[in-house]
Amino acid sequence: MKITHVLVALCLATLSLESRSDSSIADLDFIKDSRLNVLLRNAYISRDYKNGRQDKAEWGQGAIADFQSGFTTGPVGLGVDGFATYAVRLDGGAGRSGANGIDFFKQDGAGHPAPDLARAGASIKMRVFGTVLRYGDLKPALPVLNTDDSRLLPESFTGWMVTSQELPNTTLNAGHFTAEARKSANGRDNGRLQEIDVLGGRYELSASSSISAYTSNVKDHLTRYYLGATQVVALDDRQSVTFDLNGYKTDIDRAFADSLRTGTDNKIWSAALTYAVGAHQFTLAHQRSTGDAGYLYGGYQSAGYVGDGGGTIFVANSYWSDFNAPGERSWQLGYGIDLAAYGLPGLSYRIAYVRGTNIHTANAVGTERELFNQLQYAVQSGPAKGLKLRLRGSWLRVSADVRDYNEDGNEIRAFIDYPMGIF
Repeated sequence: MKITHVLVALCLATLSLESRSDSSIADLDFIKDSRLNVLLRNAYISRDYKNGRQDKAEWGQGAIADFQSGFTTGPVGLGVDGFATYAVRLDGGAGRSGANGIDFFKQDGAGHPAPDLARAGASIKMRVFGTVLRYGDLKPALPVLNTDDSRLLPESFTGWMVTSQELPNTTLNAGHFTAEARKSANGRDNGRLQEIDVLGGRYELSASSSISAYTSNVKDHLTRYYLGATQVVALDDRQSVTFDLNGYKTDIDRAFADSLRTGTDNKIWSAALTYAVGAHQFTLAHQRSTGDAGYLYGGYQSAGYVGDGGGTIFVANSYWSDFNAPGERSWQLGYGIDLAAYGLPGLSYRIAYVRGTNIHTANAVGTERELFNQLQYAVQSGPAKGLKLRLRGSWLRVSADVRDYNEDGNEIRAFIDYPMGIF
């Protein structure tokens, strides 16, 4: 019911803008380019922790509606976007909910998760030539501020962002955000997040090569710099090699570092080489974290809350563990297959093994290792076209001497996504 109210409000905003235009309805890109999509998502995550820790699991059904208008005609185009989300808890009561990496339904003061949650947001936008200014509730997807949509419902941020594509092959971004709505809550973060500033861009050197550079500042927390590059080399019509490089340098504010009893400096980078031949992909990746602190990002329940989005870690060896401890070095061997080549269109499988060493904590140096598996199927035709089923499992083991950094266990994730294009 709450989603319906939001969509009605969006439609009224659309009509209001349309009535102020001098153009006929037939000429209005605002109407012609408008889109309303709804995603139904059923999500389940279970974590079977070892060494006596309470197991955690949450299960929910969610609906995510996204509306995007076109722009009014004229030298300055105006538009409006909006979203509405609703979720019902199906499992994960007191005691089983509340894992930092699950966070489907926010807990109250007594530790009880909400039975359901609803949230909505809207933004206005203005386009001048190849530059668009958006203000309101947004879902940025940048290496230094990346909305997490990997659980039941997505995060969102309140502020403004400019995206410019005036220069050939170049996308530039600048933004300022003052609040975050976590994926498990009905509203914003109630003041925990003060300000985030982001600046940077991406340049396409060719159709197969690009570089990116971004920086961000989270007030009273940290300043971050990012550099990334991708190069795809086609060997023939069946073979290619892809090289991905991602790196961050983070300077942590002293007071924030002291509150966490950590250092103030982290550098983390990863290099991945993927060889693709026909339906097969083979990946070799190395990742390294240096400095007197680990890589900090996102966070809700944990003491290391940053507020820059739960997906702000563009490195190769990030599965259940991020392999981002102080001093950690990790290697990955991965394999993926698209089974369409074997008569099963829409079905794919991936497996990866990552081993991390040289983990430094206050008391010891240790290791961790993870085996990741994922089976995914997308319906290719018929009434259920686009329906995606994803089953993922991770087995994580951490040496006993560094369990204050990470905890080991077995994780299962099951997701069913059904996208619908309303118009």
